[in-house]
Amino acid sequence: MIRFFAAPITAIALLLAGAADASAAGMIDFTGTSSTGFLGGGASPIPRTTVMYNGNYAPGTIVVNTAERRLYLVLQNGQALRYGIGVGRDGFRWGGVHKITAKKEWPEWTPPSQMIARRPDLPRHMKGGIENPLGARAMYLGSTLYRIHGSNEPETIGQAVSSGCFRMTNDDVTDLYGRVSVGTTVVVLNN
Repeated sequence: MIRFFAAPITAIALLLAGAADASAAGMIDFTGTSSTGFLGGGASPIPRTTVMYNGNYAPGTIVVNTAERRLYLVLQNGQALRYGIGVGRDGFRWGGVHKITAKKEWPEWTPPSQMIARRPDLPRHMKGGIENPLGARAMYLGSTLYRIHGSNEPETIGQAVSSGCFRMTNDDVTDLYGRVSVGTTVVVLNN
């Protein structure tokens, strides 16, 4: 007598029913993002999407709009990839033009002295990993203390809560990280 187990059959049935159904169940995702937060931190409350974009920026430029709490990666043909981000809280927002000077996967974090002065309870150094506030990827902006980085707190996306860095979900920052290189121009608009 052959016995079948319900759980494996359910998973197989979902896969055979279609990737969209399986993805909706949080089981599989063929788009490169994860509905279950595979990289930690969960899905973004502001989904990544392709939009029409009419700015005077060359394709490949990153434009951060702090007022909108959105980051745009300019594409060809008047389009951009739009990501939800967390931005600096009052007194920590800034603007300017910089370049990505370094990229790191699962970066280590050493809080700057200014942050330690405000928050003496912070660790002096953290190894990279899922608990690290820089998340899965970080892109360093010029000679500033600021980065575009991941976060294990998806609820902060769309909020003004950081000390000046731009937070993304780990899924979104990993996607952006794979699309840009050291030397990419980053325009930060602080209206």
